[in-house]
Amino acid sequence: MTTENKYIFGPVPSRRLGLSLGVDIVPLKICSFDCIYCQLGRTTRKTIKRVEYVQAEKVLKELEASLKDSPIPDYITFSGSGEPTLNSKIGKIISEIKKISSVPVAVLTNASRFIHNVRDDLYKADLVLPSLDAVSQDIFEKINRPHERLRIEHIIANLKIFCKYFQGKTWLEVMLVKGINDSREELTKMAELLKEISLDKIQLNTVTRPPSEPDALALSQAELESIKNILGDKAEIIGGFESAQGGRLGRTGVYSRNIEDSIITLLKRRPCTMSDMSSSLGIHRNELTKYLGEMERAGKVESFLHATQMYFQVLV
Repeated sequence: MTTENKYIFGPVPSRRLGLSLGVDIVPLKICSFDCIYCQLGRTTRKTIKRVEYVQAEKVLKELEASLKDSPIPDYITFSGSGEPTLNSKIGKIISEIKKISSVPVAVLTNASRFIHNVRDDLYKADLVLPSLDAVSQDIFEKINRPHERLRIEHIIANLKIFCKYFQGKTWLEVMLVKGINDSREELTKMAELLKEISLDKIQLNTVTRPPSEPDALALSQAELESIKNILGDKAEIIGGFESAQGGRLGRTGVYSRNIEDSIITLLKRRPCTMSDMSSSLGIHRNELTKYLGEMERAGKVESFLHATQMYFQVLV
């Protein structure tokens, strides 16, 4: 358990990246979107302003220590509590990581601010995983609830430019929510658009963890398969942890039974929110989401909504 780290978490098993050491450079829920499916809850500060929310030197100090103490990850991954590209020093941090580690750098981003200086920062990464959940402005607003100045056509135009010049890999994620962005009309528009963007993969996802809005519902496997066919040969459905890196989770033992036992012990006392558990156990929220997702799938815990807050309770 990384109980003392504020900015580095894991390594954690990732469905897309194998063993991932997380880098969190934006405070909780500072984001340009307020997505209805977000497992971290509602955005508390919706912004498109780039500032040094977290000091680069502090992040790098923690990262260097974590790399010495942790199993070698498959990726060092910028993700976490908000939109990482809102941190104006992300480019500097990536450059410095390259000096201290040979582990490839990945960035998970909502792609909302791929303006020229952000693109320059991200060109330094090895893998960028942008998301694009809609191509129509009305559906974009329903599912991502963006900052008022954001327009989907501008986001798409900037994404095209980034993908044209980026020398690394680009895996685009499409998060699908039942009845929101899964219509054949919207998906056909998306399929035509994605033909114009240089992508290595198109990765389809749906709601698998408790979302910020309870009516953000998952699609079935059959529905995902149908959509995969619409989006073409580069499309794939994101699998479970057991499929990541050919079963790497089982080989590394990175999934700690001690952490799972600690979660169960706490929940046996009373139902808790994610914030409750993070504070009590000293575990980063993003690491908790991985464990709780696995535990829900295994039938060990369940989530429920009470007074607009998502709670978890034990079932074992």
